[in-house]
Amino acid sequence: MGNSIGGRRKRAKIMKIDGEIFKLKIPAIAMDVLKDYPGYVLLEYEAVKRFGIRAQPLQPEENMKPNKIYFLVDLPKFPVEKVPTRTRSAVAMSAKDRLECLMLNKRSASDLSVTSSSSTGPVRVKMRLPRGRIEKIMEESRDEVEMAEKILHLCHQNSGKDKAQLRSGTRVKT
Repeated sequence: MGNSIGGRRKRAKIMKIDGEIFKLKIPAIAMDVLKDYPGYVLLEYEAVKRFGIRAQPLQPEENMKPNKIYFLVDLPKFPVEKVPTRTRSAVAMSAKDRLECLMLNKRSASDLSVTSSSSTGPVRVKMRLPRGRIEKIMEESRDEVEMAEKILHLCHQNSGKDKAQLRSGTRVKT
């Protein structure tokens, strides 16, 4: 209620990510702050409050407003994706030949395993057996190894007569 010498000081507050605050006299532009902090951007408090991480940074030539709070942050740099370049082959191929070549290259391992007759690694086989038959195999077997051998024997029995069904994609039922 007394006399006051001088008016309100027109300053903008800038807060760093570590919590340090410094004040800047207005009129000023964002570039006045950013020139001392390369790679950093200024975000307005209201924009961060409203939009969160989607807040747009101030442009370097944008005027800063008095009595406003700004955040000085270092935005992460995202790696630039390298766009693959097209190469031309010296081999003259027709479009049909290229298509066949692509189809052979994109073949899945399962397509190749059905066509090969000798397999050295583990093989997954899907069979549908009645519950009674499974219980009978479990009762007759002394241990898990013998039970696995009996199931493998069933697979070998069915593989000869149902190879055509396997290639056509139908299920094998026993």
